[in-house]
Amino acid sequence: MASTVTLEDALSNVDLLEELPLPDQQPCIEPLPSSLMYQPNFNTNFEDRNAFVTGIARYIEQATVHSNMNEMLEEGQEYAVMLYTWRSCSRAIPQVKCNEQPNRVEIYEKTVEVLEPEVTKLMNFMYFQRLAIDRFCGEVRRLCHVERRKDFVSEAYLLTLGKFINMFAVLDELKNMKCSVKNDHSAYKRAAQFLRKMSEPSSIQESQNLSMFLANHNKITQSLQQQLEVINGHDELLADIVNLCVDYYENRMFLTPNEKHMLLKVMGFGLYLMDGSNSNIYKMDAKKRINLGKIDKFFKLQVVPLFGDMQIELSRYIETSAHYEENKSKWTCTQSSISPQYNLCEQMVQIRDDHIRFISELARYSNSEVVTGSGLDSQKSDEEYRELFDLALRGLQLLSKWSTHVMEVYSWKLVHPTDKFCNKDCPGTAEEYERATRYNYTSEEKFALVEVIAMIKGLQVLMGRMESVFNQAIRNTIYAALQDFAQMTLREPLRQAVRKKKNVLISVLQAIRKTICDWEGAREPPNDPCLRGEKDPKGGFDIKVPRRAVGPSSTQLYMVRTMLESLIADKSGSKKTLRSSLDGPIVLAIEDFHKHSFFFTHLLNFSEALQHCCDLSQLWFREFFLELTMGRRIQFPIEMSMPWILTDHILETKEPSMMEYVLYPLDLYNDSGYYALTKFKKQFLYDEIEAEVNLCFDQFVYKLADQIFAYYKAMSGSVLLDKRFRAECKNYGVIIPYPPSNRYETLLKQRHVQLLGRSIDLNRLVTQRISAAMYKSLD
Repeated sequence: MASTVTLEDALSNVDLLEELPLPDQQPCIEPLPSSLMYQPNFNTNFEDRNAFVTGIARYIEQATVHSNMNEMLEEGQEYAVMLYTWRSCSRAIPQVKCNEQPNRVEIYEKTVEVLEPEVTKLMNFMYFQRLAIDRFCGEVRRLCHVERRKDFVSEAYLLTLGKFINMFAVLDELKNMKCSVKNDHSAYKRAAQFLRKMSEPSSIQESQNLSMFLANHNKITQSLQQQLEVINGHDELLADIVNLCVDYYENRMFLTPNEKHMLLKVMGFGLYLMDGSNSNIYKMDAKKRINLGKIDKFFKLQVVPLFGDMQIELSRYIETSAHYEENKSKWTCTQSSISPQYNLCEQMVQIRDDHIRFISELARYSNSEVVTGSGLDSQKSDEEYRELFDLALRGLQLLSKWSTHVMEVYSWKLVHPTDKFCNKDCPGTAEEYERATRYNYTSEEKFALVEVIAMIKGLQVLMGRMESVFNQAIRNTIYAALQDFAQMTLREPLRQAVRKKKNVLISVLQAIRKTICDWEGAREPPNDPCLRGEKDPKGGFDIKVPRRAVGPSSTQLYMVRTMLESLIADKSGSKKTLRSSLDGPIVLAIEDFHKHSFFFTHLLNFSEALQHCCDLSQLWFREFFLELTMGRRIQFPIEMSMPWILTDHILETKEPSMMEYVLYPLDLYNDSGYYALTKFKKQFLYDEIEAEVNLCFDQFVYKLADQIFAYYKAMSGSVLLDKRFRAECKNYGVIIPYPPSNRYETLLKQRHVQLLGRSIDLNRLVTQRISAAMYKSLD
């Protein structure tokens, strides 16, 4: 009979595993394994909005709108994935050669059977983009109403509208790019018409609409522009969205590379939508409504990732806008010049310096917190928690900055492939993807990429080890910041509002306090003088703010930040803004808190944020370039694959300083495999990654074992060489050098390398090959 184990015993047994020493103590020269990953999702998408009845009602209503729009954005992302990962089905289906072919009915029936589910997806996509445009224009129409224009609109709301603009830009480019989508629909339509599947007028009309939708380039953009231009004042709202993106970009109010690139795309596409027959962005610039000079400076970053291996040149949005030709001289970003952003080698000095500084600081905390275990249970002061909080944020920002550098260099190279004139090693017959990857990087650029990838993955390991320490510090710091601000800082404005009988201001301040405050003793002090508009007694009024390691919910944080923003906004429903009722120092304190609380959401989801900041999965995906081959290639060979190009470069050059980094480029396959399964949700992509990994790892072990054997054979030969013979040779001017030292020892200690969820004993595989080589040499 099995004995029962209590929960306490089970947990203590798990804790004991942490103290279990690893038998091999292998050096850590590989990234964080991602085969098992636990990421709690604290984003409720405003499902709990009705719990905050004490908040201002209009912001609860706005949360409902947010929730619906977020769901639509998620659906848009699914359609973007569908389009990007679409592979032509009709190319694989046998074609009917002539009308007399005996089995043509069977071929057409099978064609319809295979393609009908795919065409249904395309039909749903067409309906979705119509619905999304109607929804977006409905929101714009509501916000552009004469009375509503004077009212306050939150940054979160404008940013969500910005995400819609980005979604339309991405979906339209993906639809334009995929010829295989149009070919599959044409093949289905031919077969269905032959079998008289579409007999009803409505289904014929819908099929015709889908054909036109797929055939017309920029159809989504055109529909969006047509609907926006009839809305009076739409350019003013789009200017607000663009200005918000400019402000966020300028003040680095983003964390992940995707967020940074989204802001740039919204600026570009937003300007394109604003510059139409009824509005002119250059007149708006003259009236200081928008700042084109600043945007021009930001667009020096010429190319940004659009989706997967698809890129967009930001200047294209400007060049295709309505009034560009007569204002061409105002832009510098449209003139072709190489931005220093894409010269990774020049930035390496700064990147190394940042890396060494941060690693040194992190090691100081890591030693006391994780290694000795002293920090996990001990209670710290607010200052100590704040230091760890700042360290976590700086670490994420650094990782994001480096990942962004890598992706931007890669994007620029894809848009600017080399040729036989720029690179003498590039053959004239090389295909486009080969010119964009295999022959497009110098040796220094490859080493710089490897080094940055190693820094990103190495720091991810160190920060991942400290996750529990960081999470506790993050929750303590956010809790303390919110409670101190709501219970202490807001007392003075509340006192003044009560004394001056500012009822609207009182209601907002009280709503903030009721939404977020966690009072000592579970209730607000009823005798607080500020509630009566009176001064504190001479001895002061003692309020004890508790300390807990509990973060706010996503809805709670949204409500508090939005209500605080309404206090300091330049617009409000009435003639007089709430800002004018507050003292200068209080306005500054609210602005400062609002700015610093921007990153709270990211840090509360530390594990997810860490993974997003280190994600380099897009270095493998190549669906756009496969589409360009028009079926000539099912997949590209490993010589054109970035992970293998970088790995092979280290092995071929035998560079000693890079040898310990050789496992880091292979981790790009882990990133891509994880992304293929969890984001794209496509098994065939994962299978292709797995097949490439099998081939690459065999090549890697073969080359590495060959090198190690040759190196130690030369070393042993040099050691055993007669010293007198060596001296005699030197007298005759012949110097026999010792082989330059290389760092193979660390690689030979690797007994469990993690690759696509498999644990590989590299030591054993290399040993087998070297043993075989030794036997062969002896024979």
